[in-house]
Amino acid sequence: MAPEENKELVRRDIEEVWGDGNVEMIDEIYDENFVLHDPSSPDETQGRDDYKEYVEAYRTAFPDSEYAAEEMVAEGDTVALRYTARGTHEGELAGIEPTGERVTVSGMELYHVADGKIVEMWTNYDALGMFQQLGVVPPLDELGRESGGD
Repeated sequence: MAPEENKELVRRDIEEVWGDGNVEMIDEIYDENFVLHDPSSPDETQGRDDYKEYVEAYRTAFPDSEYAAEEMVAEGDTVALRYTARGTHEGELAGIEPTGERVTVSGMELYHVADGKIVEMWTNYDALGMFQQLGVVPPLDELGRESGGD
């Protein structure tokens, strides 16, 4: 596929899967053996079913999620994305009960596409900032004071 077609595939992930919560779209745009690399998750996500569970966990925690693709660059079979996500914490996430807090999180992803399907993704988003906004991790300046730093 041409780089512009690969970008359109990624755009569908952001808008239809993450933005609209249409997890069934994963079957259409992701390879059966898809692998997600996410340093904030304890286990590597492998396959479409695992990825559906991953998306559903975040969509349940933030049912009003909004995703904006801030910048997208494609070359060959690779697409790089910088995005901003916003949502209200209304469902359990990683053992954290709903806080009702509205969060804004920025992140970057690198997608690999083959034969018209997303086959692999590396994601890195501001998980620490998200947990700080939820109030479950204190701001860094408070942590410094607690440890005796100025």
